[in-house]
Amino acid sequence: MPSLSGSADLAALKGSPGPGSPELEQAVNAAAQHLLAHQRPDGHWVFELEADCTIPAEYVMLHHFFGRIQPEKEARIARYLRRVQAEQLDNCGGGWPLFHGGPLDISCSVKAYFALKLIGDDAGAPHMLAARKAILAAGGAERSNVFTRSTLALFGAVPWRAVPMMPPEIMLLPRWFPFHISKISYWARTVLVPLTVVIANRPQAQNPTGATIEEIFLTPPEQVKEWAGGAHQAEPWATLFKGLDGALHRARKLFPRTHRARAEAACERFVTERLNGEDGLGAIYPAMANAVMMYHCMGVPADDPRLLTAWSSIEKLVQDRTAPDGEVETYVQPCLSPVWDTALASHALLEAGGGEERSAVGRGLDWLMTKEITDVQGDWSWQRPNLKPGGWAFQYENAHYPDVDDTAVVVLAMDRYRREAGGDAKYDPAIRRATDWTVGMQSKGGGWGAFDADNTFHYLNHIPFADHGALLDPPTADVSGRCLAMLAQLGRGEETASKHAIEYLLREQEADGSWYGRWGVNYVYGTWSALTALNAAGLAPEHQAVRRGVAWLVQHQNEDGGWGEDGMTYPEGGGTRPKGWQPGPSSASQTAWAILGLMASGEADHPAVQRGAAWLVQNQKEDGDWPEEDYTGTGFPRVFYLRYHGYRRIFPLWALARLRNLRASNTRRVMHGL
Repeated sequence: MPSLSGSADLAALKGSPGPGSPELEQAVNAAAQHLLAHQRPDGHWVFELEADCTIPAEYVMLHHFFGRIQPEKEARIARYLRRVQAEQLDNCGGGWPLFHGGPLDISCSVKAYFALKLIGDDAGAPHMLAARKAILAAGGAERSNVFTRSTLALFGAVPWRAVPMMPPEIMLLPRWFPFHISKISYWARTVLVPLTVVIANRPQAQNPTGATIEEIFLTPPEQVKEWAGGAHQAEPWATLFKGLDGALHRARKLFPRTHRARAEAACERFVTERLNGEDGLGAIYPAMANAVMMYHCMGVPADDPRLLTAWSSIEKLVQDRTAPDGEVETYVQPCLSPVWDTALASHALLEAGGGEERSAVGRGLDWLMTKEITDVQGDWSWQRPNLKPGGWAFQYENAHYPDVDDTAVVVLAMDRYRREAGGDAKYDPAIRRATDWTVGMQSKGGGWGAFDADNTFHYLNHIPFADHGALLDPPTADVSGRCLAMLAQLGRGEETASKHAIEYLLREQEADGSWYGRWGVNYVYGTWSALTALNAAGLAPEHQAVRRGVAWLVQHQNEDGGWGEDGMTYPEGGGTRPKGWQPGPSSASQTAWAILGLMASGEADHPAVQRGAAWLVQNQKEDGDWPEEDYTGTGFPRVFYLRYHGYRRIFPLWALARLRNLRASNTRRVMHGL
């Protein structure tokens, strides 16, 4: 692609009203062809979804728990773990981060180190010595979080008293009780329910290699008892729940056997009902692994269909790929994202226009029609028992857990496609069902969570098992923005649900003009989500909230013309923004979000948009793709981040095509919800 930089580049990109400059048109066409080439034969898109090194490390531990050694696969996983360690040496000193360029994370580093020892790496090897030094300097393995400790306890690396108590009897508690699984998030629910059975039974790993990790503890492992807790856990809740945990540990053997049997049976029913075929419990790796462990603890035979299905779902996440040095390596994805990828790709290609692009979108939307959830009253119905289902999950299948965010993005794409196709009615029933379900899922206060309504029992984030601070699924600005955009694009912007959503978004704006991004990194993502929604809802570009959002984006543009932000911009412990926060290196997806947000605010001709577009064109690769090692997706803020390999292919195309289209219009106004 041609290189564009400096004032001459801006002039080239500004062009005259019309289709746009040749460079811009070439960039859009190349990106569209690249995205089209990744469509699957049945019409959908799915890109790799990469987390940190904890998932492949846990995969190794799971197999070694059962005495399974896979030499060739483990060699490829070890290659992946060592490469990430070496690439992040400068910022982690031998440990492992949660995202590219991030600081050392103690729990991630402990798991990666242990996995390498299980695979057979010598503790005296230079990379292992470097990891040991980094872990000890960070406080030792005893500083690991709760879920890491539970894994270590399976291998006898720490005593079970080092793991907070969460008995299966929680399944017998009434709904009105302060703790009930209906009051925690879907991901916490699916992870925790099978894990309670594992903790109660305290199985021991076979560990055929006999690997141990006492050398990375500052405190003798057998003496580890206290856990570090999360930065968000405050008094008096922390002390109260810590005392309760101590009492539960002491009373562990006093639980009546009949109650324990009933409780474990309830856990098994919960898991089996939601086993979800080869897509797995909750369609997320930690829940799938815990399901395997639960069945094992309950004595389910290895050839039982439930256990075979649970194992199959795990293996579906294993991903081989060619590393930068040409070697094949293996990692394990936390889940799969086909519905999300297909919906977003459809939006980008609709913006790009053209017959081939529209045909591809049609095939993608037809595939999405086959994934609509209409016949399962999922866990969300605990809060909305009279609401009829109608939406989409994030993964191939996850019927108990449709996602409000995915549903809104799918509906937005279907509605735009049918409008541009002259009123094609085949998507109308699905759009109607999904819209009714989404409106029904609105929480008090006007916002939306991702999977549940009114999941705001914030005191539960102080229990020991919530040291990650992500036990709940409260409303967020980014998800709420998408829902508002959907309603506005459908012509329902004057309804009560939309008005309440606007009020919610205006309340959620930060003092500096930005919006917090829960599911993407971070304020750039949140600000784009809010600005596009407010534009769709009819707020004028002159509105004070819009002006403040624009000012924030312009102020935080990098000198090179792009935008960038890393996971450390999330407030620690849910508090205020980190002091001294600075933008990170420019990334393709975040630059595109900023440009899209500015264009939605009536700023298509702003110099910041021109500079951002120039950055995108300059950094586009010959094949139409963009380089992006950054983790711009978020699982849990400050705990778990995601690198969507599709984001760099989708959002820059979307932004550049929109800029081209706005230049060809007389109004310079974005007419779509997204």
